[in-house]
Amino acid sequence: MKKAVIIPARYGSSRLPGKPLIRLKGKPLVQYAFEIARSTSAEVVLVATDDERILQTVRGFGGDAVMTSPDHPSGTDRVAEVIREMEVELVVNLQCDEPLLEPRYIEELFEAFGDPRVQMATLVGPLSQQQWLDPNTVKVVRDREGFALYFSRAPIPYPRDGGGPREGVYWRHIGVYAYRKETLLTLTSLPPSPLEEEEKLEQLRALENGIRIFTVICPHRSPSIDTEEDLRKVMELLP
Repeated sequence: MKKAVIIPARYGSSRLPGKPLIRLKGKPLVQYAFEIARSTSAEVVLVATDDERILQTVRGFGGDAVMTSPDHPSGTDRVAEVIREMEVELVVNLQCDEPLLEPRYIEELFEAFGDPRVQMATLVGPLSQQQWLDPNTVKVVRDREGFALYFSRAPIPYPRDGGGPREGVYWRHIGVYAYRKETLLTLTSLPPSPLEEEEKLEQLRALENGIRIFTVICPHRSPSIDTEEDLRKVMELLP
């Protein structure tokens, strides 16, 4: 199966404007993402952007990038625009906010599609007590086969007998997605769903429309970069 990793890179982030171009140790975040993707078995690695500055930065370090519509409501829609005419079977949507992610976890997402039941997959990792209570950390509950039952900003599941998150029961969602091409195009053709709009989590659109999401366990503990505090934490972890 021909594979692609597409990196949607929007300049106008509400919390960190120009995030793909923020430099950590002299290298922009979009370059970290590109180098992670290039270290996988994907035949296509491409940055999809709405900003000329990002386009030129990517081309400046030798990467491939294309301009996309500035009107997309999400990175998922930007990825869908790019792959619509591509002859690929599997697509990973890799954001610019996981500079410490190991490429092998993208490979594990690709491998999940060896099961014909898998139409969409994502990463999950360990959840700390602090993250469990933080609405900015998305939690996920899984079934016995590893498919997601629900994603929420709320602290789920709720421990009726007290205590905090227990290993193997409580999971943090890591926002790296993989799709069969047809599934991605179907998903982005659907209108926003009620639970998606309530929680502001686009993956709930898939669940509400009967698209199951398989979860791949990834012990990656570095925070996703959404705030200045996240930048500081990741900077401390960089080699």
